[in-house]
Amino acid sequence: MSEAILEPELPIIDPHHHLWDLRPVMGAFPEPHHHFVASVARSPYYTFNELHADMTSGQNVIGTVYMECGAFYRAGADEALKVVGEVEYVNGVAAQGASGLYGAMRPCAAIIGHADLTRGSAAGAVLDALASAAPDRFRGIRHAAAWDADPDVLGPPFHAPAGLYLDSKFREGFAELGKRGLTFDAWLLEPQLGDFLSLAKAFPDQPIVLDHCGTPLGMGSYHGKLHERFDTWRASIKAIAECPNVSVKLGGLAMSFAGMPDHGPEAGLSSEVLAAMWRPYIETCIEAFGPDRAMFESNYPVDKWGASYPVLWNAFKRLTLGASADEKRALYAGTAARFYGLEYLLG
Repeated sequence: MSEAILEPELPIIDPHHHLWDLRPVMGAFPEPHHHFVASVARSPYYTFNELHADMTSGQNVIGTVYMECGAFYRAGADEALKVVGEVEYVNGVAAQGASGLYGAMRPCAAIIGHADLTRGSAAGAVLDALASAAPDRFRGIRHAAAWDADPDVLGPPFHAPAGLYLDSKFREGFAELGKRGLTFDAWLLEPQLGDFLSLAKAFPDQPIVLDHCGTPLGMGSYHGKLHERFDTWRASIKAIAECPNVSVKLGGLAMSFAGMPDHGPEAGLSSEVLAAMWRPYIETCIEAFGPDRAMFESNYPVDKWGASYPVLWNAFKRLTLGASADEKRALYAGTAARFYGLEYLLG
């Protein structure tokens, strides 16, 4: 679907997208019946060219934050250090964008990698190696905890154990972030938000961002239950927002997991339809956290399931039509710039 760009001059820092080349591994899923796997099969690679095309498709995207996704790991490296390859690769993409050959936009201006925090204090050495691989851009890590007893909810690519954020060894590793002034991105599912709240309270000085509005679910055994679980989700969001060290990413709702829409990829829905679908979740998060602790995200190419890149941002802009100029500056760029150390992009 093609739409006129709303508020085309509004600066955007996209604080959450991936890069990958999954063509070599797609054979591991010969029957992509799961919605997530099926959507990835439609876009098995998303590298500089695809990112650049989206960043320049009409919205005023001035910079982005790369989010780890298990891509481009080092072959033959020690198991704990394979993750360094991802940061090395993305730092090269960032350097390509920073060359100026592609305009003023700055892709991957900040990089979020991965380290296995269940290694406990030994994870500190991995964090140091990640920082050495991209000293000007590495900002922190994500260690996802998404898990559900129903295997149809997440599908085969996801293997986090139950209760990861409650695990003592994980928390020992988590403490290494604070020693280095690093950020933490958290991804888990709505029924797990109590685990996240416990972690946030246990480390009140650690900057944490909750990805994807806490991932409300519309898949598997949760299909058709978004409405009945909304109050539970909202109560969790309000409780988490009471932790001043936590921010929230506004997006991820176009993922197949959430079922908003429940068909894809690129369902062809207008930004008006998407905005109406997402409004209760986005408005709840902004009300709870405030614009200074909330940031819109594309979660691309995963959210390509529900919308093209320009339509996705149009939908967000429809949800903030009544916001002030200062609120919009925070939601679309300012909060992300402050959280990830990208204030220089704003001049």
